[in-house]
Amino acid sequence: MSSTTDERARTVPGGRTNALLLVAGSASIIFTIGTALQAFVIVNHDTLTHMMILAHADPGGADGFLTAFRLVGCVYLIGNAVGILALRRRPVPWLFWLVLAVNATQAAGLKAVPPEMFTAARAEFGWPGLLPSLVTDAGGALLALTLLAAFAITRTTWGQARRRAQH
Repeated sequence: MSSTTDERARTVPGGRTNALLLVAGSASIIFTIGTALQAFVIVNHDTLTHMMILAHADPGGADGFLTAFRLVGCVYLIGNAVGILALRRRPVPWLFWLVLAVNATQAAGLKAVPPEMFTAARAEFGWPGLLPSLVTDAGGALLALTLLAAFAITRTTWGQARRRAQH
């Protein structure tokens, strides 16, 4: 029996399992949209060139950086889209770990995105240009912390309860 099957055999949905699945799935919808906006609208050639000028970097590398940024964006877009499966309300462990990994690493964007990017995005799009990154990164951090807290408390994925041994 695999560890995933073994865990499901030993656990049942806990009192907060459905709520946690609903929150993760709903957040995944928002983060999928935010990631798409960030990767394909906000971070464009003009914004990236402005950011590089502000950061005193050579703006000649903007095209290569944009391609790499969008490839990474696609990975997060797919990861967040898969997280929407939580709305099916099936507490499968692999989905828990995937949602946790995507959101924990996405939260690193809070530190990884240079401040000049926010300045350039605000200059190009106004304050709405800041929202996709702030929502996905800060929201990812909150979701990851919520999932970790549920795991720490229950020692199971999705806040499930351990099945009592039958004698």
